[in-house]
Amino acid sequence: MPEGDAVWRTARRLHEGLAGDRLAGSDIRVPAHATADLSGRRTLEVVPRGKHLLHRVEGDLTVHSHLRMEGSWRVHPVGRRHALGHRHTVRALLWSTRRVAVGDSLGMLDLVRTSQEHRVVGHLGPDLLDPGYDAQVALANVRADPHRTITESCLDQRNVAGMGTIFTAEPLFLLGINPWTPVGGLDPGQVEELLSTARRLLVLSCRQGRTTITGRGDVADDDAWVHGRVGLPCKRCGVPIRLAPIGQQPQQRVMFSCPGCQGGRAPTDDGAPQTPLGHARRRYT
Repeated sequence: MPEGDAVWRTARRLHEGLAGDRLAGSDIRVPAHATADLSGRRTLEVVPRGKHLLHRVEGDLTVHSHLRMEGSWRVHPVGRRHALGHRHTVRALLWSTRRVAVGDSLGMLDLVRTSQEHRVVGHLGPDLLDPGYDAQVALANVRADPHRTITESCLDQRNVAGMGTIFTAEPLFLLGINPWTPVGGLDPGQVEELLSTARRLLVLSCRQGRTTITGRGDVADDDAWVHGRVGLPCKRCGVPIRLAPIGQQPQQRVMFSCPGCQGGRAPTDDGAPQTPLGHARRRYT
C-alpha cells in the first residue's frame, strides 16, 4: 500500500497538473456518483491527508480518494483521455482543456462537501507530513494502549497518519526496537524518537522524489535496512532478515526485522528457513 510519501507525491502531481484550471469534464465510475458532473468547476488544490487524497474544486466540493494496494492517479495530455479511459480498472477521469487526471484501481472514491471532509478523514491522527504536525498528540495516541505492539500502534492511522510497513520497519530497525515490543515496554522518549525518525525518513523521500531510506541515489534497488530483504544478510550484523505476521485479522500485516539487531525473532516466527523474495519490497508495502 502506498505510504505517506507516495501519496504526497501523487497529490503534488495532481495539483501541478490541474490547479487553477477549470474542469472541462469528469467521469466518475462508481455507482453513487456516476451522474456527477464537475465541469466548469476550477480545481483549487489537491492535498494529501495521511494516505488519503483530497482534490478540492470550486463550490465546496472535494473528490476524495484512497489508493489502497493497487491504486494510482496519473496526469496526461488531455488528448489521451479517450484511449486511457478504455481501461476497465479506471474509476475516474477529471480533465481540463490541457490535461487529464486518470484514477486507476482506486480503493476508495467519493464526493464530499469540502466543509465536511471530516466525514472521511476526521478519524485520522496527526499527519507526519503535515507542516502543522502535532508531535505530542501523536505520541499520546501511540502510547494510549500499552498492551498493543508498537508496530500495530504505529500502523493504526487513527493514531498517526502516513506510516505503513516501510516507514514502521525501518525506524524500528534504526533504533534497535523489536517490532513485537508492547508499547508499554518502551519509554516515552523511545516512542517520540521513533515517530520523529519516521517523519524524517518520509520527508527525505518526498524531497528525493522516490521512497528512500538512505537518500543515496546509487542503491535504489536495495535502499532499505530490513524492508523487503527477507533472507538477505543484515547490513549491520550479517544475520538473515526475517519476515513474520503481526497483529490480528483483518488488520494483520507482515513485518521485516533483524533478529540480531532487534532482540530476537518474532513470537510468530517458526524459525523455518526463509529465502529472498526478489521484489518483496514492492509486494509487502
